[in-house]
Amino acid sequence: MKHSLILLFGLCLCLPAFSQEKTVNKTDSFQFTTIKEIPVTPVKNQSSSGTCWSFSGIGLIEAELLRKGKGEFDLSEMFVVRHNYSEKAQKYVRTHGTIHFAGGGSFADVLDCIRDHGIVPDQALTGLNYGDTIHRHGELDQLLRAYVDVIVKNPNRKLSTAWYQGFNGILDAYLGHCPETFTYNGKNYTPQSFAQFLEIHPEDYVSITSFTHHPFYTSFAVEVPDNWRWSESYNLPLNEMMQIIDQAIDAGYTVAWASDVSEKGFNRKGIAVVPDEDAKEGPGSDQAHWLGLTQKERDEYFKNLSHPVSEKKITQEMRQEGFDNYETGDDHGMLIYGKAQDRNGSNYYLVKNSWGTENPYKGTWYASVPFVEYKTICITLHKNALPKSIKNKLGL
Repeated sequence: MKHSLILLFGLCLCLPAFSQEKTVNKTDSFQFTTIKEIPVTPVKNQSSSGTCWSFSGIGLIEAELLRKGKGEFDLSEMFVVRHNYSEKAQKYVRTHGTIHFAGGGSFADVLDCIRDHGIVPDQALTGLNYGDTIHRHGELDQLLRAYVDVIVKNPNRKLSTAWYQGFNGILDAYLGHCPETFTYNGKNYTPQSFAQFLEIHPEDYVSITSFTHHPFYTSFAVEVPDNWRWSESYNLPLNEMMQIIDQAIDAGYTVAWASDVSEKGFNRKGIAVVPDEDAKEGPGSDQAHWLGLTQKERDEYFKNLSHPVSEKKITQEMRQEGFDNYETGDDHGMLIYGKAQDRNGSNYYLVKNSWGTENPYKGTWYASVPFVEYKTICITLHKNALPKSIKNKLGL
């Protein structure tokens, strides 16, 4: 069976977690009690860029370094973005422009980059060579797409020997040239030797998904646009995918999470739920009120929410229907790093995002179990976090 990597996708965020004692996080009337919290590195901000896949993938690696006792590191997301854009351009041209070409990507892009090119600390490549202090990729993304589209049109009726050098010249101008050597804490490294120093082994990580249009206990490339590498995920029943998440967290492993965040239940202030339109709530209740709100109104409404809304019971069939109908897409990559409960005793996951720390929970989102069941595209984690019974089923 093929080694399976990961998917991830276009936005992202992070938050630190160090205590495993039960703590209360309360914003206005919405209150959570932390049940389990795994150490992660501080929340970053992808700003105006579609690079959540890199921020969350790097967030996973940084959390793994903490778990293994290597210490806290701030690794360069833009080193990974720089290499992947270069490789994506080659594949786009070779496939005559038939793959997705944009700023999005997958968790596999992070792991494959580390395997093939190594990694550097953020200070060695910040990716801010275009006169700004935040990541702002609108101009870069459109410029790169226009460039490769011209190459695919092949106006000379034969590809020149200069096109790839020209493409990388644009990346160098905007993101910076990837360093061949650098100094970190007084020692000299190459990107490859730095990855070796950190003891990062990409082959130790696997991707898991759960859909019925492929057989369970096999691997396949999840059919989403940002999976341009066609990297494969192991396919498991929904209950086993959720078992992996729960047992991984309990054992101290974080989980990279690719999800759809365009749902009306994904609140921009830090909540992700699946409201049940059929719940028998009385007129004027929180549930009835919630269902009629715009996204902006829901964000404001959470400030005064008297109790959590009722949520749908998620089935394997619902997941598949959402995916088949384009209702569940590859919107965003984040990092699951713990568990919590609301005041009704409902379970949530602590999620590190990459949208800065301006939300009420300082960059953390609380994603309900039904939301994760329903809207997960795939997860990526260390294979040692898998239950033994599932590893045996997958031949790992």
